[in-house]
Amino acid sequence: EEDKYAVYSNLLFKYFLAEGVVCGHDLFVASAMEPPDNILKKLPAPLLDDTHRNELREEATPAKSEDSQDSMKIAWRYENLPKMEASPTTSTKFGHYYDISKTMSPELLQSVKRHSFYLPEELSLMPKLKTWNMNCGYASLLHSIQKVICQEGFDGSHPQKKQKNILRIGIQSMGSLLWGDDICSSDTPEDIHSLTKFLYVLRGLLRKSLSACIITVPSHLIQNKAIMERVTNLSDMVVGLESFIGSERETNPLYKDYQGLLHVHQIPRLNSLICDVSDTKDLAFRLKRKQFTIERLHLPPDLSDTVSRSSKQDLAESAKLLSSGCGAMAIGKKHLDF
Repeated sequence: EEDKYAVYSNLLFKYFLAEGVVCGHDLFVASAMEPPDNILKKLPAPLLDDTHRNELREEATPAKSEDSQDSMKIAWRYENLPKMEASPTTSTKFGHYYDISKTMSPELLQSVKRHSFYLPEELSLMPKLKTWNMNCGYASLLHSIQKVICQEGFDGSHPQKKQKNILRIGIQSMGSLLWGDDICSSDTPEDIHSLTKFLYVLRGLLRKSLSACIITVPSHLIQNKAIMERVTNLSDMVVGLESFIGSERETNPLYKDYQGLLHVHQIPRLNSLICDVSDTKDLAFRLKRKQFTIERLHLPPDLSDTVSRSSKQDLAESAKLLSSGCGAMAIGKKHLDF
């Protein structure tokens, strides 16, 4: 689910594609707003050596002088609680680090096979398709994805002679008016089932192929919330980005260290009827000079008279969402970065 101005969702979208380039995966980029070639040119540059990676860690880690203090600056009853990490840690390396202040080199980008779908160009070249009671933009996109899966050797249901690889599919701002869908302009749209039917067919294509797909959706523009419930049910994992841009939280001292909140609405259910529920209730993200990090939301302990009444209420509501060790949780300094 995109943030209001689609600033940070596009950044995560590019991270997904950049990871595919570094891993040597094939890419399929679809957009109705920006030519896919322009999107690929703006992918963040990878940092493949440990030196630069350690620099990013030092940049993201706050000063350790606070940790070395014997006394804590919060209530004394939290002093003896065990410290907890700000994010789950693992001993195995997962993914790569990226520098968002630089763009990926053309040589690295040319090393992988790329497929693109730009809706204005595709509609001018192909006849208008309206199948399965679906608008022509979605039908044309499904036709292109199916063609790439079958011709490039990603179909897992048939024996392939080519060397196996993974196809990463990225679809930008699905459901917006640019795709010819009216779910963002009316509470009772004419093509109310177009998006859900598209996702249903796409899910079938992904299940029988060696591929993975990320889709950004402007959920804040969709008035019919029943549609978003169906979209969520048809997805394996759903996260929402709530940016502080233009909201009261942008100037709230409680959130001065963050640019927005990350809401995990659904995570994959593997061989079970319900998904595992994480004990982390509040996640926040911040954008630094070279990296984008996701952390547990650290609430400041300041409840003095300098904090406004509305801020105190906001703090109290956020504290209820945290687990019982919220005081100890705020001590952790580690983060989840990309």
